[in-house]
Amino acid sequence: MMLRRWFRRGKVAQWNSLAPQGERIYAVGDIHGRFDLLEDMLCQLEKDSRHADVDVIRLILLGDLIDRGPASQAVVERVMHVRDQFWPFHWLTGNHEEMLLAALDGNIAALRQFIRAGGQACLISYGLDPVEYQQASLEQLSLALPDLIPPDHQQFLRSGEDLVIRGDYVFAHAGIRPGLPLERQRQQDLRWIRNDFLSAAHYDGLTVVHGHTIASAPVNLRHRIGVDTGAFQTGKLSAVGLEGNRRWFLEARA
Repeated sequence: MMLRRWFRRGKVAQWNSLAPQGERIYAVGDIHGRFDLLEDMLCQLEKDSRHADVDVIRLILLGDLIDRGPASQAVVERVMHVRDQFWPFHWLTGNHEEMLLAALDGNIAALRQFIRAGGQACLISYGLDPVEYQQASLEQLSLALPDLIPPDHQQFLRSGEDLVIRGDYVFAHAGIRPGLPLERQRQQDLRWIRNDFLSAAHYDGLTVVHGHTIASAPVNLRHRIGVDTGAFQTGKLSAVGLEGNRRWFLEARA
């Protein structure tokens, strides 16, 4: 597949929400094994930030690095070194990473859920033979899994954050539980919530930046910004740039 080069900064709009002074933030939506789109997006972010008049350029990956797409292993390997290009750097644990980590700890139910959610592509990207996968039982896959994922990748996958707060912006993989203070948010909600979060009209003056829920284009509202545009199936990976009271969107597309 040839990758078309897209650079779409879009209209820079002004909002009431403020990022910290002297800081530019980029938040990238769910990658799901699309190494090609990740590479293109990182190039775009480097180009977009080249002449930024700020002290800090912060990169936040919103989780779900793995599964569904063809190159989970390559995505994890690249993200492990992305801090050489962007610092400060954060990555949030998505529900797909949560399932894999539970499976690595021997949870058969989590492994079954992981497979149903697109984990087969992840395991094959780490070198599992497709024929062996088809013939293996869940118990056999569970025993093979710790040797399939390299130790440094396992360590990295266990290092994700659940919540990042910068100025008036809150970054979570799936969203937050409306009505609960940030210090009381539950990990399960931060990684899995959907309807209760999406249907809320406000979040106590905060703007939540999230992935997890696919939309055909970035969702740009006063109280939330959604940047999961279904990269694994649409070939479109989205990100939002935030600086002061401004926000804009970037897109990598195959």
